[in-house]
Amino acid sequence: MRKLALIVLAASGLAAVFLAAATHGKAPASASASSHREAPLIAQDPTADNTDLYAFVSPDKPNTATIVANWIPGEDPAAGPNYYTFSSTARYDIYADRNGDGKPDVTYRFRFKDMPGQFFLGNTQQTYTVTKIVNGKATVVGSGLQTPPDNIGPRSTPDYPSLAAKGVHTLSDGATVFAGQRDDAFFGDVGAIFDLVAIREGTGATGGGTDFLGGYGVHAIALQLPKSQLDNGGNHVVGIWAATDRQNVTVNKQGKSVGSWVQVSRLGNPLINEVIIPTELKDKWNASTPDKDAQFETYYENPILATVLQKLYPQFGPFTDKGRSDLVAVLLTGLQSPNLNYTGPTQADVLRLNLSIPPTAFEQMNRLGVIGGDLAGYPNGRRLEDDVIDIDERVVGGVLIGHSLPLGDGVDANDVPNLHVFPYEPAPFSGFDNTKGTPYPKHG
Repeated sequence: MRKLALIVLAASGLAAVFLAAATHGKAPASASASSHREAPLIAQDPTADNTDLYAFVSPDKPNTATIVANWIPGEDPAAGPNYYTFSSTARYDIYADRNGDGKPDVTYRFRFKDMPGQFFLGNTQQTYTVTKIVNGKATVVGSGLQTPPDNIGPRSTPDYPSLAAKGVHTLSDGATVFAGQRDDAFFGDVGAIFDLVAIREGTGATGGGTDFLGGYGVHAIALQLPKSQLDNGGNHVVGIWAATDRQNVTVNKQGKSVGSWVQVSRLGNPLINEVIIPTELKDKWNASTPDKDAQFETYYENPILATVLQKLYPQFGPFTDKGRSDLVAVLLTGLQSPNLNYTGPTQADVLRLNLSIPPTAFEQMNRLGVIGGDLAGYPNGRRLEDDVIDIDERVVGGVLIGHSLPLGDGVDANDVPNLHVFPYEPAPFSGFDNTKGTPYPKHG
């Protein structure tokens, strides 16, 4: 979601070479956050690529829950004239499981349409339809909605905050929705992580990292729902994940194009497909559904990453890489102790959010979430402020089994402040400002 962003493969017994078939790499098109470019096939289809997923009880509206799902890795705000948009040929899905079986009980499905461009610029504003599916019954709850344009610059998109505010809509079921370009709220020293899990100083927890994602954007879909629409009335734990579908089109005997929808990307917990799932199974994982995740249990229980950490940093070990039932619990079933977010025996990679746990005020949030004593944070859902790289490194390192080591990447927060109101992710940087560029000195 976006992080302990590394996937290291052991080669020839000794060498540990990470290669995530996914990297938030060097250029916008090679980005890799918690699930950016994490599998071979989806790396070729960025508009369908789930990058991060967040789910939390809204701190400013505690009777609601907010879900933020991001797509399209590494959007450079200045990358025109055909700027980034949602795909008009994909379906974007947000799922909620209320009974712990790894199958959706509530689905929000989004379809986008392009609008004609002007002059030499592609039109970054789109219309979209929202369909809600509850127990198999589909209802259109929003149609003809518009995204705001991308933040191109003061001449093309003047007063961008006002333009973006017009992209917040109310659906007929009472939910609030936003779809469009935002700043990528994920943060991390991806450059160091993919340089053989480089630690710049100490154990990596004392700052000094470089936030690779600073200045890049994503396309986000944000939903804010009354908690009653998700709550199961029992243990109050709901499982959330997002996915993308493409049509598999064929021509029938009558010469007509027909096709079924197939899932090409999904995301629940951050970093699963990068760090847990082996490269040869990444495409299979993306195409499968959470209720089938027991087939991947061995990779959670015997994590490659712990093996790699032991080889790279034996002085910080020992790192246990076998029999990791703690990782199975955190990522596949939820935690019974403390009574946090257990959903039952079905193993499923979803973000588990306990709706009965009150939110922590913005100013009091602990970026380390549950292991920092803040039960409203990751892995109880995931907030924009949760430092999932540091959290995941410490959990894989063994903090839940008696090996407490302050691992980290030295980047502790987003490069710009997150909003304290819906849709919470900040506005994207301006293309005109071109913060990624190198200005030339003036001359006379």
